[in-house]
Amino acid sequence: MAEADDGERLQKVLARAGFGSRRTNEALIAEGRVMVNGEAAVLGRRVDPERDRIELDGVPVIVDTGIVHWLLNKPAGYVTTARDTHGRPTVLDLVPDEPRVFPVGRLDLDTEGLLLLTNDGELTQLLTHPSHGVEKEYYVEVVGKPTPGELRALRTGVELDDGPTHPAQAKILQESATGTTALTIVVKEGRKRMVRRMCAAVGHPVVRLARTRIGPLRDPQLAPGKWRVLASAEVRALYAAGLGESREASE
Repeated sequence: MAEADDGERLQKVLARAGFGSRRTNEALIAEGRVMVNGEAAVLGRRVDPERDRIELDGVPVIVDTGIVHWLLNKPAGYVTTARDTHGRPTVLDLVPDEPRVFPVGRLDLDTEGLLLLTNDGELTQLLTHPSHGVEKEYYVEVVGKPTPGELRALRTGVELDDGPTHPAQAKILQESATGTTALTIVVKEGRKRMVRRMCAAVGHPVVRLARTRIGPLRDPQLAPGKWRVLASAEVRALYAAGLGESREASE
């Protein structure tokens, strides 16, 4: 593709997107790590950020200042929808009204933990499409203590009414004097109430469930009901996780 005669210099656009100084970005371009519309960029290249697709190391560069990525620590008692017909509070009540954002995936009414809200359709697709299989990690408290055989069932697949689950990671964290056990469970699927149904299927109903990780993203310091803006490096890591899983699935 011929180099555009107008537009902004590519290194300036990269700097605005958070990739360091002009000299740093010139080095990235010279190393062949930056692509514009599928072609390796050269120094001096000008781009139209609204029209051209820019990638660094195969990961899209977000240059649209209207796109936001917010991380919320959802408390129990909030529904993961834009509005609720029963008048219950929604996760959108916890973040600014503008710009309009949407939750990426869902957490049940009684489930706590990390939830991404964004108006970035491409990232939403990467994180929610079944073929991409981005990991989600949960802190789970269940009634009783799972046996080694029950843990093995969680790890190899549990038969549910909508089909068997994919292999998951599951391990015991600690037992409680109240008769419950804390587990960590990592899944790559996003079926409705899946972790709760998995645990119930092996005889250990869930009494508390909280999502602690989305792909590479954790934040143990984020208080319940609070939200923050993701750093550009965190957004890139989420893109890389989604793209990485997608590439593995196609190989």
